[in-house]
Amino acid sequence: MALRFVTAGESHGPGLTCIVEGLPAGLPLDQETLNRDMARRQLGHGRGGRMKIERDRADVSGGVRHGLTLGGPIALQIANRDYANWEERMNPWPVEAAVPEVHLPRPGHADLVGTQKYDLTDVRNVLERASARETAARVAGGALARSFLRALGVEIRSHVIQIGSVLAPQRDVPLMLEDFDGVDEDPVRCLDKEASRAMVAHINAQRKANESLGGVFEVIAFGLVPGLGSHVSWEERLDGRLAGALCSIQAIKGVGLGEGFELAGKPGSEAHDEIFWTPQRGYHRETNHAGGLEGGMTTGDPLYARAAMKPLPTLTKPLRSVDIATKQPAQALRERTDSCTVPAAGVVGEAMVAFVLADAYRAKFGGDHLNDVIAAVDAYRARIDWPTP
Repeated sequence: MALRFVTAGESHGPGLTCIVEGLPAGLPLDQETLNRDMARRQLGHGRGGRMKIERDRADVSGGVRHGLTLGGPIALQIANRDYANWEERMNPWPVEAAVPEVHLPRPGHADLVGTQKYDLTDVRNVLERASARETAARVAGGALARSFLRALGVEIRSHVIQIGSVLAPQRDVPLMLEDFDGVDEDPVRCLDKEASRAMVAHINAQRKANESLGGVFEVIAFGLVPGLGSHVSWEERLDGRLAGALCSIQAIKGVGLGEGFELAGKPGSEAHDEIFWTPQRGYHRETNHAGGLEGGMTTGDPLYARAAMKPLPTLTKPLRSVDIATKQPAQALRERTDSCTVPAAGVVGEAMVAFVLADAYRAKFGGDHLNDVIAAVDAYRARIDWPTP
């Protein structure tokens, strides 16, 4: 059974839709938990005026009855409150008013290439769908995947480790689930308070200089069983699927699993995780350089994935561009924008990692009802003598 999802909608259109297919029947869902993730996506110092307008919530329009999944596709709807200000420009149907086209593509955005690919003259037909506003639908669907994983003892968290040139110090001990208590209350979702203050100050300074900032966030999954994914074919290797899912997020330009790029500079004796066995713990590793992944499969250790986000391409002091109607030099489009969305991107990263891992559980364990899935996971744990979290 494959887990699939698709999103639809534009940044300033009537709303966004996410359809998730492949979850088992009998999965309990909680509306408050679902909308809590929607609110978390709007967090972070550096967000712009759009977040003062939108108060995202996901409404279920199919696939759930009385708080339980039915086994069929689940449809989620997220209204765009800002649509009231864009109704003429983004109406699905023809309008009487003359709506001017946008001809000023932004460097670093999908604007220009999208108009070339789809034979368009109006950049707005590209930028509305390419916008990171689309990730609100992903987070809504990701909340369903997280609920499924939580029923199997898996929890996913994220935190920010870099914004611009400010990097949080490396920790001496591995992160535990309880370390993330209160991370969403931090203005940049950073676990190091001193680094957090420096990140906030850096955002403020660069915003005054009309700059945007990128950074790095880390997603960690706790409680996984060994053997999700497979070594037997390239498309089943979990490393590739996770990297693809994270790189599909707008503005993400790099992904590292475990220690990622750092491993390239280490000798083999320092790069790999030695294997031990004791009667009390069974097979285990004392280190986790690989980030919980070996040979395209989970090891059962916490899964670590980092994603690097470039600065946002919409600047308050626009870069040089070309008017695609006149071919004359011009400044790029300037619209309302954020100066930094790395904290929010971490929440989107959680959703994408949740989708990949939930799909891996569905592929390995099947089951039409949640109880069938739990029974299959428990039987597998017993076969490999793996403890229940």
